Amino acid sequence: MQTTHDQRSVGELFGELTREMSTLVRQEVQLAKTEMCQKAAVVGKHSAFIGAGAALAYGGLLALLAALALLLRGLMPLWLSATLVGFLAVGVGYFLVQKGLTALKTTDLAPRETIQTIKEDTQWAKHQLA
Repeated sequence: MQTTHDQRSVGELFGELTREMSTLVRQEVQLAKTEMCQKAAVVGKHSAFIGAGAALAYGGLLALLAALALLLRGLMPLWLSATLVGFLAVGVGYFLVQKGLTALKTTDLAPRETIQTIKEDTQWAKHQLA
């Protein structure tokens, strides 16, 4: 196997390495931006669905709660039936909010692809300097 010798000076090689590292860092920053934008779009879309669904269901929920309170007034005073229905609505609402928050917390927002490529780039740079 024939070995070739590079005729460039150490300064030229170091300059080239510096330019390549600079390009690599810019590309990694761009990758991180792209990845985070994609993840933000997904979270935004899910949040929009949650908001739209909640707004639409709110009107129906108010009507159903009023109907339930009026139905129960035959068994107890109206103020008591309205209070019971209110507590029921608060309990269910709290459960739904907690479920939504838990689902959003499990969404991985870290730029995993960027992190992996930075690790690979670090190994490459170490190899180049060795």
